[in-house]
Amino acid sequence: MRYAYGVTALLLLSGSAFALSTGDPGPAAAMQGPVTIAQSGLAPRGAPNSFADLAAQLQPAVVNIATKQKVQVATSFNPFTGERRPVTQEQQSGGSGFFISADGLIVTNNHVVAGGPRGEAVDEVTVTLFDGREFKAEILGRDATSDLALLKVKVTGVPYVEMETSENNRVGDWVIAIGNPLGLGSTVTAGIISALQRNIGAGGAYDRFIQTDTAINPGNSGGPLFNLQGKVIGINNRLISPVGANIGVGFAIPAEEAIPVIDSLRKGVRPERGYLGIGIQPVGADMADALGIDKNKGEFVTRIVQGEAADKAGLKEGDIVLKVNGRDVTPDDTLSYIVANIKPGTKIPLDILREGKPMRITATVGTRPSEEKLAQSTFDPDENKDFDQQGDNADSKTIREALGVSVIALDPEIARQLGMGTDVKGVVVDIAGSGSAAQAGIRRGDVLVSVNYKAVTNSAQLAAAIAEAKKAGRNAVLLGVKRRGAPTQYATVRIDG
Repeated sequence: MRYAYGVTALLLLSGSAFALSTGDPGPAAAMQGPVTIAQSGLAPRGAPNSFADLAAQLQPAVVNIATKQKVQVATSFNPFTGERRPVTQEQQSGGSGFFISADGLIVTNNHVVAGGPRGEAVDEVTVTLFDGREFKAEILGRDATSDLALLKVKVTGVPYVEMETSENNRVGDWVIAIGNPLGLGSTVTAGIISALQRNIGAGGAYDRFIQTDTAINPGNSGGPLFNLQGKVIGINNRLISPVGANIGVGFAIPAEEAIPVIDSLRKGVRPERGYLGIGIQPVGADMADALGIDKNKGEFVTRIVQGEAADKAGLKEGDIVLKVNGRDVTPDDTLSYIVANIKPGTKIPLDILREGKPMRITATVGTRPSEEKLAQSTFDPDENKDFDQQGDNADSKTIREALGVSVIALDPEIARQLGMGTDVKGVVVDIAGSGSAAQAGIRRGDVLVSVNYKAVTNSAQLAAAIAEAKKAGRNAVLLGVKRRGAPTQYATVRIDG
């Protein structure tokens, strides 16, 4: 397994595990449409005498997913050259998925096919069908926010299933899960819906789950949760357990949340979500007492992202947002969930408290940035980060090999967090490492503004300046460095490699 399953109170992304397929190989029957369930006299919601007929019809549409990925496990140091190199090893993991078309489209969780600390796609994905056939799969699209991914295998005529919104389902309805838990191959478990629209505190646009007591264990992730009509009402995703295994509290992504994301991935576009550009925290008992307001009503604005929707609307740090577009902001209906599910470009009213006085302002909802961009918006200069080579482009590799650092773009939000004006242009040191730049005093959060007196504003320019210096036979470069509250300083840095 890529990561060990620990003993935790909340085991997120619980579905990844080694998976082995079972069953005798054989040709799949050609399918002209999705699996149609013959009820065999079973009542739609009543307890059936057996799930055998249902399971037999659905199992061929569920697949085992196995992955391989090289990950960095350590860093080696050469005392003679002063070089540090990553030590990698191949790790294997996997989960479950299901066909949604006869030509081989497969839905699964993003975390099943993501590897490495930065969530890069794994190097290799192998899909095993119920009949034992194996195929290399292509990752058509991934969405980390919803934890969904779409795969494609070169096969035709496979049994497939349809997703159906869970609006007609009720707490207490029977459901079954099919997947590959704990490496045991195709496994069927049954239970009931324990709760609908469950908020588990994950935040964001997708903190709504179907809760079920159906046994879900590591390896079930990405597999389907079926109703008794054979429709996928959820994608098994995670569990809560003090022992890292099923105790009857599992969660599935509702089909109504997944369908728009899968449709976007099929079209090759990133799902759009609403965004205001604020940092928030709940109004707890102490804050409510201090401000003389009801607890658990509204959310406190801790940060405003410059140039985003909230900033343009006039929202300020210290405001308390009580309602968004007429909906009360509560622990169960959070601000981030409400906004993320509003179409970008929509004008919405925000009912707020500012210094105890009620106000209403209007904001035009923006588009939520990528997860990578959001991670950069909370740049912490004191964070201790190490290199991860996965996903590096040619410029990043050139810079790291030559100077021993990793850099990212400097945007207004990072500049604000570093205490610099918007007039500063350059690239930010994201990882300082221990190479020649670090030996010259360069550290995380420094802004490199020039190389040999030539201004640089992006990593491509920095890489080009390094290449030019090498071509000229120089063994070092002169870097212009900006640091919080100080004028530009200069550091001579040896070129390695």
